[in-house]
Amino acid sequence: MLTCKEQVARSSDYLDGQLSFREKLMVRHHLMFCRNCRRFIRQIRLMQATLRAMPEEAVPDVDALAERLAAERRKDNP
Repeated sequence: MLTCKEQVARSSDYLDGQLSFREKLMVRHHLMFCRNCRRFIRQIRLMQATLRAMPEEAVPDVDALAERLAAERRKDNP
């Protein structure tokens, strides 16, 4: 059986479908018995879904926004 460290190292390849049949079975076997690694995989899947849902467009005038926020911070903390 894989250790948790080995499981984490294979997680990206597992989620991307890049493992061999044997490796995939080893990962699934580990996940059956390890609650922490199952939680880790769920968190990675949630993060991937969140990133896919984010807009790809850049925020307009992000430099101007950063400058305005910095100026407000300087004003509040002389």
